[in-house]
Amino acid sequence: MDAKHWLDDEIQQLKTSRDELRVQLNLAARETRDRFEATEKRWHELEARLRAVGRESREAMDDVGEATRLLRDEIREAYRHIRDAL
Repeated sequence: MDAKHWLDDEIQQLKTSRDELRVQLNLAARETRDRFEATEKRWHELEARLRAVGRESREAMDDVGEATRLLRDEIREAYRHIRDAL
């Protein structure tokens, strides 16, 4: 194979790799957006629970508070994954 054909083949392989990466990046961005939107729903749930904590009696507040802490931790972890993906 002469140098021109070799170079043409190399460039074609690079173009193919570039196209594949571009598709993967678009999918990754979409997945990240979807994850953020799902986490936003959980965020609104957390806000509602925090409002409930303020209204609940002392005994029930412990249960609601623990569930709220778990939800907070879940959201924190999701945000970390989203940040890492960006």
